[in-house]
Amino acid sequence: MIIFGASGHAKVIIDIVKSTGQKSIDFILDDDRSIKSIADFEVKHEFEESMVSQDLVIAVGNNITRKKLANQITNNFCEALKHRTAVVSEDVVIEEGSVIMPNAIINSSVVIGKHCIINSGAVIEHDCELQDFVHISPGSTVTGNVKIGEGTQIGAGATVIPGVQIGRWATIGAGAVIINDIPDFAVVVGNPGKVIKFNKFENE
Repeated sequence: MIIFGASGHAKVIIDIVKSTGQKSIDFILDDDRSIKSIADFEVKHEFEESMVSQDLVIAVGNNITRKKLANQITNNFCEALKHRTAVVSEDVVIEEGSVIMPNAIINSSVVIGKHCIINSGAVIEHDCELQDFVHISPGSTVTGNVKIGEGTQIGAGATVIPGVQIGRWATIGAGAVIINDIPDFAVVVGNPGKVIKFNKFENE
C-alpha cells in the first residue's frame, strides 16, 4: 500500500498499519522534497509506474486538501484502516480511505463515509452518520443519532448531544458542547456552542 503524505498524521497511520500486521507499506509519497524519510521509511517524491497498482490512503489531516487529493488520485483507495486498540461494533459501516486511530470507540449502527478521520480516543455512539471527509478530533464525543455533513471538523474534546444535525464543512471548536443543529459552514465555539462566523470557502 501507499501512504500519501509524510506529516505527523502519516506517522499515526503508519502505527495503525503496524498495529494490525495485515498490510505492508510499499511507498510513502509526498511532494515536499525536503522530507527524505519518516518513521524509518524513505519518502518518494515522484509517482512511479510501480505505484499504479497499489492501494493508497491519504495521510493529510486537512479536510479540504484531503478531498482535493481524493478527486485527483486514480489509484484504488484502501479499505478503512483501524488501529488494533480501537473498539468498533461489528455492524458499523466504514467506507474506503477512512482511518480509525488508537482507542477510538464506534458503537452499533454507525455509518462513516469515505476519507474520514476518527482520531485518538474519540467516541461515536450508536446510529450516527458521518459523511465523507469528516474529522472527529481526539477525545471528542458524538452521542447517539447524530448526523454530520461532509468535511466538518469536530474539535478536540467537543461533545455533541443526541439527535443533533451538523451541516457540511462546519468547524466545531475544541471543547464546545453542541446542543442545537448547526448550519453548513458554521464556526461554533463555547458551552453551549454558538455560531461566531461562517467559513468562507466552497468545496465542490
